[in-house]
Amino acid sequence: MAKEKKMVQGNRRRVTFSIEAASACEVILMGDFNNWNRKKHPMKTDGSGIWSKSVLLDPGEYEYKFLVDGQWWEDPKNDQSCINEFGTKNSVLSIK
Repeated sequence: MAKEKKMVQGNRRRVTFSIEAASACEVILMGDFNNWNRKKHPMKTDGSGIWSKSVLLDPGEYEYKFLVDGQWWEDPKNDQSCINEFGTKNSVLSIK
């Protein structure tokens, strides 16, 4: 689930993405905000199975997914989604 924080730089907002994946060895946050680049936003675990990553985003609408040990996961705590070009769903985040 993505949680939006107050403005940080200009209109940008600090957004923290998190997902529970207790048995995962690696979780990567990927989306159109980082050109779906697996090297840009690796996530860190808190040791209890919750993975998180904070990023600065401008207002707008963003599609994203989590890459969990090589498998695509939608955000289970976000009911906003859209169909992508592969016929599966991406989670959608709107920042105002």
